[in-house]
Amino acid sequence: MATRKSKVEPTVGASTYVDPEQIQWQPSQFEGIQIKVLYVDKEKGEMTCLLKWEPGATLPMHKHPEIEQSFVLEGSFYDHDGICRAGEFVWRQPGSFHETHSDEGAVLLAIYRKPN
Repeated sequence: MATRKSKVEPTVGASTYVDPEQIQWQPSQFEGIQIKVLYVDKEKGEMTCLLKWEPGATLPMHKHPEIEQSFVLEGSFYDHDGICRAGEFVWRQPGSFHETHSDEGAVLLAIYRKPN
């Protein structure tokens, strides 16, 4: 491990390492979509999670009160604006509405400032 020479000392214990393999998939509020929560701050309304979409799953029309960011790890999902495939990233503007579908299934990393 590399070391740095600095006058500022690192804050010990300020990093939280998460192994998603140690977290069980849980049902989400949406049929056909499971979730692993990696980070949540209920006070601020922030959440980072993995979402696993079964083939044919649909997320019904919903609003994003704040920005939503998604990076697709496996499969693909799409809405009226386009398709996001494995290795691709999409973000949605605050206040936007959309319905999302996955024909083949997908696993994605989602970052919410306020989940829908």
